[in-house]
Amino acid sequence: MVGAVLVGMLVLVLAGCGCVVWAERGGPRWARAVAALTLAAGDLLRSAEQRRRRRERRERWLLGKGGSGESSGD
Repeated sequence: MVGAVLVGMLVLVLAGCGCVVWAERGGPRWARAVAALTLAAGDLLRSAEQRRRRRERRERWLLGKGGSGESSGD
């Protein structure tokens, strides 16, 4: 079941990438709409990952200043 979901998501990702390429070359209106959704989803995922990394860096910095005696330069 999990494999089927992963394969389905892979097909959707590949179809979205194909629509981005097709829309760049002047494809139909529906391909441009799918391309816009695909690019927006990519931007959303990228910004979420950047926020997560910033939060982790901030937490490591705060833990390092906590004076726990551990050296962070391993």
